[in-house]
Amino acid sequence: MLEDSTFWIFGGSMHYFRVPKEYWRDRLLKMKACGLNTLTTYVPWNLHEPERGKFDFSGNLDLEAFVLMAAEIGLWVILRPGPYICSEIDLGGLPSWLLQDSGMRLRTTYKGFTEAVDLYFDHLMSRVVPLQYKHGGPIIAVQVENEYGSYNRDPAYMPYIKKALEDRGIVELLLTSDNKDGLQKGVMDGVLATINLQSQHELQLLTNFLLSVQRVQPKMVMEYWTGWFDSWGGPHNILDSSEVLKTVSAILDAGSSINLYMFHGGTNFGFINGAMHFHEYKSDVTSYDYDAVLTEAGDYTAKYFKLRGFFGSLSGVPLPPQPDLLPKTAYEPLRPNLYLSLWDALQYMEEPVNSEKPVNMENLPINNGNGQSFGYTLYETTIASSGILSGLVRDRGQVFVNTVSVGFLDYERKKIVIPLIQGYTRLRILVENRGRVNYGDNIDDQRKGLIGNIYLNDSPLKKFRIYSLDMKKSFFQRFSVDKWSPIPEEPMFPAFFLGALSISLSPFDTFMKLEGWEKGVVFVNGQNLGRYWNIGPQETLYLPGAWLDQGINQVIVFEEKMAGPVIQFTETPHLGRSQYLD
Repeated sequence: MLEDSTFWIFGGSMHYFRVPKEYWRDRLLKMKACGLNTLTTYVPWNLHEPERGKFDFSGNLDLEAFVLMAAEIGLWVILRPGPYICSEIDLGGLPSWLLQDSGMRLRTTYKGFTEAVDLYFDHLMSRVVPLQYKHGGPIIAVQVENEYGSYNRDPAYMPYIKKALEDRGIVELLLTSDNKDGLQKGVMDGVLATINLQSQHELQLLTNFLLSVQRVQPKMVMEYWTGWFDSWGGPHNILDSSEVLKTVSAILDAGSSINLYMFHGGTNFGFINGAMHFHEYKSDVTSYDYDAVLTEAGDYTAKYFKLRGFFGSLSGVPLPPQPDLLPKTAYEPLRPNLYLSLWDALQYMEEPVNSEKPVNMENLPINNGNGQSFGYTLYETTIASSGILSGLVRDRGQVFVNTVSVGFLDYERKKIVIPLIQGYTRLRILVENRGRVNYGDNIDDQRKGLIGNIYLNDSPLKKFRIYSLDMKKSFFQRFSVDKWSPIPEEPMFPAFFLGALSISLSPFDTFMKLEGWEKGVVFVNGQNLGRYWNIGPQETLYLPGAWLDQGINQVIVFEEKMAGPVIQFTETPHLGRSQYLD
């Protein structure tokens, strides 16, 4: 019930942290025009508290502005504040500094975890409480954690989170949400259980289970998966629009409320993507298009038109008009003109950490004692002989003898031959955090970099210099224009490439295509657009026009192995070869 009358939740998920703030209104108006009445969003702790006790709710992380904008457009809000959110985001949204404690037990009542949650919730809930329905705001429900039934390590944990919300003034309806693996163990007294699924078959099973446990309670599918996320090296997952319409229709026929996950997926800008690690480690691509109802760039799809027709037929009143599409363009190809090899860049970086043994990323004594969360870490030491190098590298380490690349160490390749060399030689390992696992049993085990000793012919190497390459804005400020040089005939890799994108009229959205480049990261006007990798499936990076200026725009590409001649632009995304979801 809402305002004393029966209320059917027609929800859609969209994450403010995955969409440029300048486009929130456009996407929310498109949600309203589709006939939905409720916005659902996660809240990412790792982005809001990048260092212990230092909170960021500015710009693209302005949660309050997002919730108030939804209200202004006429949408209710369901908030999913975690603290763990899954969401295909690094460590399921938990800050990596929690892993500095070698005994850490995430998502339990372990003291080191609950103390951090308490401080975060103190801050977060002081912002959220005034936005609740009872205080005149749009938030009508709040989710307690996320799919805990499938993790289920500590019976005291969910009651602790529920109390943590209530003690801080959360008074709206509380929900849990669980998939088929966790529903049995995820149900809680005094909290409405909801379900996450993709097929009609699961709908039948799960609604029957809910009836047996909750008796007559409102039913809700909190996540009806409109598509799925993609992993590097895999296909682009798609779900047929007629299939989506059939399942949505069946969910409502069963008398259930619904939330479309995702209505609009957006982008894993920066290094925020998560990963899966069941049989093998697979990291999520930069695009979070999800084959959702709106595309990554906010365009309409066949799903949108079918669902708008369907929800429109239920609403009894005409739906608001559909907003126009934002224009796209293909800029002229850009040829980078300046270059800085990683080896030349080291002299301009912050002093490296000197350590007898390798230190994992999270435990580096940097960032006011909070370690490194994202990006790359470079480990350097000297060796005096050739042989077999072995060790645990998370997630991917390019190995160099002096400046020559001799191969990679990762989950599959745990050993590498170091060729014969004269005298003392520099051994360097450039390690990338490709994304911490965001779902599953191994979240406590997500430290990145070199884990423990690294061995040459079975004896541990010592005396490391460790550089943190987090590639934040402050990182690039050290490379003033005089530090760069023209691109040589044979550039040395890894390297940074600098170019200028000149725009004479107002900027439009576009997609960058790095054909001929192999693997790296792109920065435009200081914004990290995310990773590219020629193994696919994703072939283009979304570049929002809102992040471009009329005039000159700075483009920096960090490339690990091989540069193409130019950077191309296209009006349409290429997300790779498609595969229908079962």
